[in-house]
Parts: sequence; structure tokens; C-alpha cells
Amino acid sequence: MGMKIIKRIRICEVGPRDGLQNEKKIISAEDKVGLINTMSEAGFPVIEVGSFVSPKAVPQMANTDEVFQQIEKSPGVEYRALIANVRGVERAAACGCEKVKLNVSASAAHNLANLNRTPAQSVAGFSECVEKANAAGIGISGSISMAFGSPWDKEIPLQDVKDIVDAYLSVGIDEISLSDASGMAYPIQVYNLCTEMRRCYPQVNWWLHFHNTRGLGIANILAGMQAGFTQFDTSFAGVGGCPFVPGAAGNVATEDVLHMCEESGVETGINLDQAMAISRKVVELVGHSTDSYLLRAGKAKDLIRELPTGQIKNQTLGK
Repeated sequence: MGMKIIKRIRICEVGPRDGLQNEKKIISAEDKVGLINTMSEAGFPVIEVGSFVSPKAVPQMANTDEVFQQIEKSPGVEYRALIANVRGVERAAACGCEKVKLNVSASAAHNLANLNRTPAQSVAGFSECVEKANAAGIGISGSISMAFGSPWDKEIPLQDVKDIVDAYLSVGIDEISLSDASGMAYPIQVYNLCTEMRRCYPQVNWWLHFHNTRGLGIANILAGMQAGFTQFDTSFAGVGGCPFVPGAAGNVATEDVLHMCEESGVETGINLDQAMAISRKVVELVGHSTDSYLLRAGKAKDLIRELPTGQIKNQTLGK
């Protein structure tokens, strides 16, 4: 029985937002613009530029408006940002951002403790954002963080996730991301949840977002692909991690995912060498090493050497 594999996937580079928001060092607008312009050239179809949230809460993202004004937008590339409320839509409209994303935690316990309402009630409150975005001609999508588990719940009941999807659909959002911010997802669970979501909600445009906290990020992406999902978030050099989750690692590294795809014959439209150069630049900017296998080991193809004729020596293995 052969492994069913998707022929082409779309990747959203979330490093400029999800990666850099967790760095102590604040990256300048100029450096961010340089990275994003290079990503557009490398063939990334979707780039998460930053977030329009309180600069007090997330100072790393305070220059998002400036970055949007300065990037060179390539035709056909979607540049998106995370927002928390109507103010986010207003800021997006003012600086030329054409796609925004809302987020809610799937953990009822977490949401009730923080906001005194269920996740579905939170989503119902997004209707004003949707109206504002529609009026401004801005695309809007939603994300469900910790859909696979959270530090406050052993596992999230399937019905809870469905209730949130229903709430998103009823405010007019049909592009939805299932996110594993706590890094608790595992492949069988991902495959089962994704299969069920595609079956129940064929009208939804799905994304998956995995953190590599416990080393399962790529395995989870593969499980999502086997369930028929084709859109995934990744982060350059594997930077990031959720500031609210203990011991959280970053998103799965973009170059590691691209390398898996290249070796497996899955098209992404993204140049792996250029992506690796971007990630090396990111490591330089943040000033510390990051969680990327490919930056450590290089591409598998780079190991293959021509043997000089007449000089083949017996290599004894396993000594």
C-alpha cells in the first residue's frame, strides 16, 4: 500500500510575526522589509508580515504598520497580519494591508478564565471586524489556537472545535486555521481531526499551524497532507514559540518543510536555497542559533559527491 501524498502545497511564512514576536531583540522595520522582499522573490505565496495589536503588549510588532508601507508587494502574493479587534482592521486599512486574521483559543477553560466567555461567544463578537473588513475590501480569516490540546485541558473535545468553526462560519469567515500553539498535537490525532473537519466542512478553506515543541511538527504536517490538507504555516529558521506556553519551541522550520517536500516530489513553488539564505540572515539578526535541522546539516543532496575515478576505496561501515 503506497503512501498517499499531495502533489502541491501552499506555505505561509509566519516568521516575521509568530517568530519575531518572541525574540527579546526588536528587529527594525528596515530589516523586516528586507527579509519580506527577499521572501517575495523566493516564491512564498503567503507571508504573515506582523500583527496589529497593542504595542505595549507586543513591542516586537509595533512597527508592523511601517513595514506594510515599505514592502514591495509582488503580484499574487498575499501579505497578511494578525489582529485582535476592530482597531486592527482600521490599522490594516490605513497602511495597505489587504488580509487580516483573527484568533481564538479552543480551550474553553482558558477563554472563560481570561475573557469570561466561551470560545464560540468570542468568535460571535468578531462580526463587527468582519463588517469593517468587508467595507474596506480587506480579506479576513480566522484561527483556532490549541485546537489539538492546551496546558489547561487534557484534550479539546471535538465538538468544542466544531462549535468554534460554526461560529466563524456564522459571522462570515470561511478560511480557518487549526493551530497547535502548545505543541501538543501528534500525527494520528491530526489525521483524524483533519479528516473529520474536511468531511463536515467541505466549504472551509483550511490551514494548519504546528509548533515543533516536542519534535512532531513535520510528522504532523505529513499527517495533515495525508488527510488532504494543503496549506501550512512555517517559520524561517524555526524561530518563535508561544510566549504564554511553558517551554514552547517555535513553529516548524520553513527550510525543513521545504526540504521534505523537495525530496518527496511535492511542489511548493518556493526556492529552497533562497529560503535557507533568508533563514541564515534571520539567525544573524536574532543573534543566537535556532531550531533548524537544515541550517545545521544542509540539504541531503549536498552530501552526494562524484567519486574520483580509479580511487574508490573500500569504506568499512559500522566500525
